[in-house]
Amino acid sequence: MLELNPDRNLNRSPLFQVMLTLQNAPAPDFRLAGLRLEPLTLDLGISQFDMALSVWEERGRVEGWLEYSTELFEMQTVQRFLEHWQHAIEEMVADPGKEIPSVHLLAAKERRQILEEWNATAQENQLDHCVHELFEQNAQRTPEALAVVHGEDELTYRELNERSNQLAHYVMRLNLGPEKLVGIFLPRSTEMIVAMLATLKAGAAYIPLDPDYPPERLRFMLDNASASMVLTHAALANRLGWRRELTVSLDDHRDAVAKESSANSRTRLLPLNLAYVIYTSGSTGQPKGVQISHASLLNLVRWHLHAFDMSSTDAASQMASLGFDAAVWEIWPCLVAGAKLCLVDDHVRLSPADLRDLILARNITVSFMPTPVAESVLALEWPETASLKTLLAGGDKLHRCVSRPLPFVLVNNYGPTECTVVATSIEVDHNKEMDPPIGHPIRNTKVYVLDREMEPVPARVAGELYIGGASLARSYVNHPETTAEKFVPDPFSKEPGARLYRTGDLARWRLDGTLEFLGRADEQVKIRGFRIELGEIETALREISGVRDAVVTVLEEQAGQKQLVAYVTGSVASITEFRRHLQRRLPAYMIPAAFVPMESLPLTSNGKVDRRSLPKPNATDWHEQEYVPPRTATEQLICQIFTQVLGVEQIGLHDNFFHLGGHSLLASKVILRLEEMFQIKLPLRVLFEAANPEDLSQAIEEALLAEIESIPEPVAGPFAGSRNSID
Repeated sequence: MLELNPDRNLNRSPLFQVMLTLQNAPAPDFRLAGLRLEPLTLDLGISQFDMALSVWEERGRVEGWLEYSTELFEMQTVQRFLEHWQHAIEEMVADPGKEIPSVHLLAAKERRQILEEWNATAQENQLDHCVHELFEQNAQRTPEALAVVHGEDELTYRELNERSNQLAHYVMRLNLGPEKLVGIFLPRSTEMIVAMLATLKAGAAYIPLDPDYPPERLRFMLDNASASMVLTHAALANRLGWRRELTVSLDDHRDAVAKESSANSRTRLLPLNLAYVIYTSGSTGQPKGVQISHASLLNLVRWHLHAFDMSSTDAASQMASLGFDAAVWEIWPCLVAGAKLCLVDDHVRLSPADLRDLILARNITVSFMPTPVAESVLALEWPETASLKTLLAGGDKLHRCVSRPLPFVLVNNYGPTECTVVATSIEVDHNKEMDPPIGHPIRNTKVYVLDREMEPVPARVAGELYIGGASLARSYVNHPETTAEKFVPDPFSKEPGARLYRTGDLARWRLDGTLEFLGRADEQVKIRGFRIELGEIETALREISGVRDAVVTVLEEQAGQKQLVAYVTGSVASITEFRRHLQRRLPAYMIPAAFVPMESLPLTSNGKVDRRSLPKPNATDWHEQEYVPPRTATEQLICQIFTQVLGVEQIGLHDNFFHLGGHSLLASKVILRLEEMFQIKLPLRVLFEAANPEDLSQAIEEALLAEIESIPEPVAGPFAGSRNSID
C-alpha cells in the first residue's frame, strides 16, 4: 500500500473495484457423524466491490453468480455484460487458438444493430450541380429576392449573381481553373460572399483567411496550399505582406471588374473537384489544410435543407468567422435554398442580448451559434412570437439547456472539419438531461464507436468515434503521412476505397442508438468551438530562446470556462515576451492565459509528462506586470468583477482582461454587471478598448459624466426664482 499510494476514497475499494474469482480448487470432503452438511449462500445485502463475478465447475458445467452495486449499475446493463461475457467464452471454446483481441463481445444480432441499423442513412446523392450552380438557378427563378443583407448593404439574387460573375470572369483571365486555390482575405461583408461565389464560378476552390489571424500564420497557409491568388483589400494586403503579383486588391480593381460580363461562366466541375480548403490546428506545430470536395459540400447542404425544411421564405444568420468551418454551413444551404443571408457584425454577435434582438428585428428563422454563445442566448427571455424556428448549436459540448419550453427548436450538432462540418445531429428535449447527446448520423454518413482493434464496442461502452461516408474530406494538404494516419480503410464497407476518419473523440452508444460525446482520447482540445492541438502551442513555446521544454494544459475551474495554461522550463522569459512571440505565430484563442515557470516537468514512470501532477497557477503566473492595487471604489469594483468572471485571484490595475483568459462571451458578462452596478449603458467595445481596470474605470466615469450632462435643464414654471416665498 505504501508503494502504490492509491487515492483514498471511502466509496470504493482502494486497490481494485472489479473482481473475477474462479473456484477451481477441489472442495474438501468434510463430514461429521450424525450430521448432513450443505453449503449455505448468504446474501449480505451489500456489494463489497462495484462488480464481482464468481464461477466454478460442477458436474461438467460451469456455473456462477454476479454481484454488483445497484447504485452504479441497472439490472439491464448487468444482464448485457453477462451476455457479452458468455458470447466471448463461446467463441474461445469454439476456437481455442483464437487470439484474444479478435474475440468478439457482440453476438450477430447486436453487431448488426450497431453497424447497420443505427447507420441506415443512405439517400440518393444528386451530384448534377454544384452549390454555385444551384445558387444561379435561384437568381434566375427569384432575381429580386434579397440574397445577402449586411446592415444597410443589401444585394438581391440578381445583383449578387451579376457581381460574382463579373469577378469570376476577371480572375479567370489570371489562369484560374479546377483545383486552383484562391485565398479570401476579407472582413465579413457582402463583398466576401461575392468573392466566394466568384471563386467557385471560376472553377477554383477558396481558402478562408480570418483577418484576425497573425500574418505569419496566414502566409504559411497560402504557401502550404500553393495558392494561385488572394482576393482582399489594399489595406489588408499591406498587413498580409504576401506575394504582390498574386494579390488582387478588389478596391483597386473595382473599375476593371465592373467592365466584365455579368453572364454565368461556363466552367464545369466534377463532384470530386475541390470546393474549399480550411486550416485547423496541427499537432506538428503548423496548421494543416483540410480539402473538401463539392460532393461532400452538397451532401451537407441537401441534408440541411431536408432536416430543417429550409426554403426561400427563410432567413439565416451568418456570424461565424470565415476561418471557422461553421461559416460553410451558414452560407451555402441558405443561398442554395434561395433564402436571405443576414451577416452579423462582431459587436452584435458578442452580445447575447443584441444578438437576440437582431434575430427578432431581421425575422431570422434559422441561426447557427457556437455552443457557448447558444448557451448564453438560451438563458435570455424570448417572446412566444419569435421568428426563430431553429437554433443550431455546435462546436463544443453542450453542457446545459433551459428547462422551460422555447418558442423554437434547439438542435445539438457534432462534426469535425474533416467531415464537412456536421456528422451527427439531434433535436434537444428541454425536459430531459442537462448534458444532451450528439444524436444520430446525418444522411450518407456512418459513425462507429470502436476499440483499439477497430472492433465495435457494445452500447454504453466507451470507444473512439470513427466517421465514414459521403462527407469525408479528400485529404490534408501536403500531409500524406497524417492523411494515412487519420483516414483509414473502412473494414465495414463493401465499397472499394471506402475510408473512416479517426476523430480522436471518445463516445458511446445509448441503448436507443443515440450517441453521447465523452471527451478526447488525445491532447487535442476545443475551446469556444475552436479545435486546438496543444502540440502546436508547445512547439511555438520551445522556439523561444532559453526555453528548454514546454507543456500546455487546459484549466476548467468553472463548467464550460476553459483556459489554457503553459508550463515552461529553462531560462524563462517574461510573460510579456511569451505573449509577444506567440501573437506572431498563433491566433488569439490559442495563446495561454497563464505561464508557469518550472525547474522540471513531472514525469510518469514511463518517462511521459505527468499532466495530472502539474500545479495550479498561482497569482503571479497570470500577470504580465507587477501587481498594482486598485485606488478608487470604481477600480475596486472592476477588479472584483474581473476576479469573479475570470476566476483569477488578485487582479491589479494594469492587468489586461483578455490576456488573463477573457474572451467575447465573458466580456459581455462584465459589461452586463457594470451596467447593473452603475446604471449606465455601455457598448461592448468599451472593454475591448479599455481592457484593464484603470482604463475601464476612466471610461465608466466619462460615461457617467456624459449621462449627467445629457439630463435636460428644469423647465421654467410659475415658481421659478421664488424659493423664498415658498419657504
